[in-house]
Amino acid sequence: MADLAAIVAWSAADVAALRYEQAREALDTVVTALEDADVPLEDLMKLWEIGERLAAVCEGHLTRAQERLEATEAPAE
Repeated sequence: MADLAAIVAWSAADVAALRYEQAREALDTVVTALEDADVPLEDLMKLWEIGERLAAVCEGHLTRAQERLEATEAPAE
């Protein structure tokens, strides 16, 4: 599991540069932390924002992978 302290310190550019697997692992770590009832509200809000960015990165990778698959299935003209 990824280190939560390191994830919180990432900039938006750091998050955007992650591979799918890295973003997914970090997102899993963030979700686990969000489920912890002992996290202060301000920290929860920061984690939520980071989680949203990580989810967007994962979705972008999956969308591009889907587009590549669809391109290989398209009939040649």
